[in-house]
Amino acid sequence: MSGEAKQARSFVKRKIARMIESKTQSGVKAELAMLRRGIGKAPGSMPELWNVTLSGLPEILLSKNEEPTKGEWAVHTALTLYALHQQGKDPGRQCMQKEGENLGIAARRLVDREKSNEEAVVRRFQSVALSDNFERLSWHLRGLVQLLKSKDIQLDYPALTEDLYWFHFNDRRDGIRLRWGQDFYRSIESISEDDQTETKEDAIDEKQ
Repeated sequence: MSGEAKQARSFVKRKIARMIESKTQSGVKAELAMLRRGIGKAPGSMPELWNVTLSGLPEILLSKNEEPTKGEWAVHTALTLYALHQQGKDPGRQCMQKEGENLGIAARRLVDREKSNEEAVVRRFQSVALSDNFERLSWHLRGLVQLLKSKDIQLDYPALTEDLYWFHFNDRRDGIRLRWGQDFYRSIESISEDDQTETKEDAIDEKQ
């Protein structure tokens, strides 16, 4: 099953990378708009989304019994939430996907920018973590993503896809919650240090 989670993660990473690198932004804009209409819908229920959510999906993730698999749910949910997060922004210039910005870290950044509304943000994040089923998780994530969008805070969607996959399993949820909590309560100083290190490394790469 770990292979399925990794395959789902890689699939979403490829799909988002294709949107970022596309030379036809009008097409990408239309694609994102269609994906947003798929929020809260079942995978495969909207034929207009098949080219994005099902085309190229690894065989191991495909349903065999006419019921969406855990991988299909994870992929569909992550891509539709990404489309919501990306609304009004050009993926090639201001992409809301960023590797390493896991859910807990993104929520922490949101709290840092919403000091006057910190308790409400923390409650929203806790509601996500306390979800007792996938449907409720998706609902609460939608609200959190809207807040991240309002503050231009990025999120690692391939990593979220893997979390969404494992959240289907009751015995894995506490482990996911633990990791989200650890990332959330990392000191902002250490997160900033990581950003500075990445910036320095990028600058070095550009000079080479």
